[in-house]
Amino acid sequence: MTYRIDGLDPARFADTDALLAQGAIRMTADRAGGYPCRVTLEDARPGESVILLNHISADVPTPFRASHAIFVREGAAAAPRYDGRVPPMLETRTLSLRAFDGAGMLRAAAVAGPGEADAGIRGLLDDEEIDYVDVHNAAWGCFLARAERSGDA
Repeated sequence: MTYRIDGLDPARFADTDALLAQGAIRMTADRAGGYPCRVTLEDARPGESVILLNHISADVPTPFRASHAIFVREGAAAAPRYDGRVPPMLETRTLSLRAFDGAGMLRAAAVAGPGEADAGIRGLLDDEEIDYVDVHNAAWGCFLARAERSGDA
């Protein structure tokens, strides 16, 4: 089983003034590893400007509809794709992996320690009823990325 992880579309976050008017907050990263950008799928470096905003990560018509705060680097312009592997920023965190079916119903979940994300995602996607796995920071609960089924390897 293989999967892909894409950064969020940067166009959704391009108008910083509009985001700030809707309640987002501009911050400056003050340490390494604490400001994971959901567009670039990299941690912002100390001194970089980030926008903290609410993001609907699971826009589904079920009780599992979800939103939480996320960081986006100000001016992030390109969203990478990771095919069959996780972005390095996921390798250093303890993660909550939440597996959903095509109807948006939660069917399984797991916790992955640092270095265990790939195996955890693959294990959940081994179940053919699972369409995607939402990856969250286990401690803070925020959405980090979505791993979507992309075919058999």
